[in-house]
Amino acid sequence: MVTELQLLTFPVDYPIKVVGRAGSLLRAEIDAIMARHAPDIDATRTSERYSENGNYLSISYTIIARSEAQVTALAAELAAQPHVIMVI
Repeated sequence: MVTELQLLTFPVDYPIKVVGRAGSLLRAEIDAIMARHAPDIDATRTSERYSENGNYLSISYTIIARSEAQVTALAAELAAQPHVIMVI
């Protein structure tokens, strides 16, 4: 049984999923935020999927996280976007 919190060791591959209302600007806005916080992002480690009715878009990224501060700032900026419903 693990009794201590096990922290990540940076740098580390870090998956992030963003779910938002589908629209023409959502992907561009989210990509721009990702590029600001993880400029070395690899487009081949990104995928997207629309909901069954096409109302929502889920975008998954795997970044190389360099620090806890980077991940925290990225998640906060993503969550603050008006079209974003959740950040996982």
